Amino acid sequence: MLNTNGINTITLTELNSEASLLTRMDRKYLVPPGDTQHVISHLAPRARVLQIDGLRHFRYASTYFDTPGLEAFMLTARKRRRRYKIRTRTYLDSGLCFLEVKTNGSREATVKDRFKYDPDDADRITPDGHLFVIERLVESGTCTPDEARTIADALVPVMDSTYSRTTLHLPHDEARATFDTQLTWDLFGPDGKRLERGVSVGHLNVVETKNPSTASPTDRLLWHQGHRPARISKYATGMALLHGKLPTNRWNRTIKRNLGRYWRQVQSRQLAA
Repeated sequence: MLNTNGINTITLTELNSEASLLTRMDRKYLVPPGDTQHVISHLAPRARVLQIDGLRHFRYASTYFDTPGLEAFMLTARKRRRRYKIRTRTYLDSGLCFLEVKTNGSREATVKDRFKYDPDDADRITPDGHLFVIERLVESGTCTPDEARTIADALVPVMDSTYSRTTLHLPHDEARATFDTQLTWDLFGPDGKRLERGVSVGHLNVVETKNPSTASPTDRLLWHQGHRPARISKYATGMALLHGKLPTNRWNRTIKRNLGRYWRQVQSRQLAA
């Protein structure tokens, strides 16, 4: 668990109010825990840490849905302009759950719409969720009504991801950073049941910076440590890594260089099978 003792706090309402209107450039890094803590400690005097109900570290669980042919994954792998991502996100500490549909809007901007969900339904698409998916795919211009219904009818759970997140706000720099630890990925089988083919990425944290067009102090600290932005998507990178036979395309360098030990584990399992 990351140490944020001594850092001033910020509420979720304050964070959304102060940071929501910024035009942002996002960068992601894969960083060892020691370097992550070093960055947080150096940022402490100028940072505020998100705190809700006395908690500063929040556990997330995401279940990703795709068609049997993995259409959403393939659209991302091939960098198609009209692509989408469908998942449930459960905030494990509060019990809140949402069904989320992410689409690409104008100028490649990502648009996320969410629908409040029952946590007990986190690994399935309910009838109301089905209608919500269709509505968002159509209204976003991602596909036609018939195409949206075909996608929604075919959706099945394909992968779970869990992690713990710490969020820092840098008010004087108009910047924010999230630090995700204890990342795990688990696959679902064709029958909708989780498989014993997951990985737990304990030796690396996912650090994401959200800034104006200029680099933030977080970016500069990471660069000074020798870290450079990595191409990583919790869904697409996890799927490419766990399946082993899917096109790695945009995430090949990240998988082979940063996640090589897990890649070799997956390859060994497939050879043994």
